[in-house]
Amino acid sequence: MKGVQEYIEKNKDRFLAELFEYIRIPSVSSVSAHKQDMYKAAEWLKEALLAAGADRATVYETEGHPITYAEKTIDPKLPTVLVYGHMDVMPVDPIDLWKTPPFEPEIRNGKIYARGADDDKGQGFMHVKAFEFMVKTNQLPCNVKFMIEGEEEIGSPALTKWCVKNKEMIKSDIILVSDTGMIAQDIPSITVGLRGLAYWQVKVTGPNRDLHSGLFGGAVANPINILAKMIANIHDENNHITIPHFYDDVLEASNEERELLNKAPFSLEEYKKALGIAEIHGEKGFTTIERVGIRPTLDVCGIWGGYTGEGSKTVLPSVAYAKISSRLVPNQNHEKIAQLFKEYFENVAPKCVKVEVESLHGGQPYVCPITIDAYKAAEKAYQTTFGKQPIPVRSGGSIPIISHFNQALGTKSILMGFGLESDAIHSPNENFPLFNFFKGIETIPYFYKYFAESKK
Repeated sequence: MKGVQEYIEKNKDRFLAELFEYIRIPSVSSVSAHKQDMYKAAEWLKEALLAAGADRATVYETEGHPITYAEKTIDPKLPTVLVYGHMDVMPVDPIDLWKTPPFEPEIRNGKIYARGADDDKGQGFMHVKAFEFMVKTNQLPCNVKFMIEGEEEIGSPALTKWCVKNKEMIKSDIILVSDTGMIAQDIPSITVGLRGLAYWQVKVTGPNRDLHSGLFGGAVANPINILAKMIANIHDENNHITIPHFYDDVLEASNEERELLNKAPFSLEEYKKALGIAEIHGEKGFTTIERVGIRPTLDVCGIWGGYTGEGSKTVLPSVAYAKISSRLVPNQNHEKIAQLFKEYFENVAPKCVKVEVESLHGGQPYVCPITIDAYKAAEKAYQTTFGKQPIPVRSGGSIPIISHFNQALGTKSILMGFGLESDAIHSPNENFPLFNFFKGIETIPYFYKYFAESKK
């Protein structure tokens, strides 16, 4: 890929200016007030892909948010790479913890600070610029398709159906994704496994209205108290999940696999220091690396009810709510886990309250073999630009649609992430180092080169 570094250096200010335009669109998929922003982001991407050299680009309607699709065919006989990414971002709450407005990107200390700077606008835009470089310098070695959706942060509910409907149009030899991370700036890695996900909202109802806590407290069940106790009982003293049959299908990692996994560079003290915690916490018998890669989890993502405004209000609430998620590992089925949790939570509830469990979304775990051509091409690409062989890792995160691609399209995905653990994705002050952004643009074209060569 001759001249990629020079091309980046010459155009880096423009790249950042364009990325900042994209970031300024508040495309929060989970908030209905941002519906039009999803279309604005989709149209913006369409124009960006056309400007980069796509033969055609279209915004497609789905049952939910739109999808931007683009393609460039240089020879039908050559292999095809389908780039997947997402234009939607997480909500910005709590807004008061942001040092700068979340949709006004700012560079501080060599990092872009903004919602979506990493996840996934920054990482997705690397692919647009890498594509532009290859097209403008006549070095594109294969056909390319882009599929950028607007619902990843809410579980991609409409995408699988859209993919099946448009299966022929999006047909490819491999799906290339940058929505994961690497171990460190000087330690490249390729994500070969993703945990699955199950996500619920729980509603616990007590009396038919909010009550005076002095007149009724102690005589009527408090839904928040009940919910808190039910949540606390989900884990035992070893932080093992107590839901019956939860672990039945877990594919246990071998001792050899666990040993290899723990060879990845990791400092427990630096980990605790970065998070501002005095001690780690998790399932007994497993290391921190294992807990976030090969073990299932169950966590409360939010809990609320009663009075939370300024000052005091002595109220016994009528209703309490919680959002709860579970990260799943190979062989666990998110639909089965969703049902197990629903049955358990509703059955253990005392008769003094009513419990309703709604399953919001989910996805299956995914594992990529390190023997396929695409993995080897990605490995060589990192070696070329970083001068080091990347380490295969299993991510604790979930991208539900990746397993759907494998099932619905029969196509594997290769996960070339350039984010860092310190990027604070999903949190206030999300950021993305400029080094990683530009290094991604430099590295991605080499994947195309080596993947195309492997197919000759």
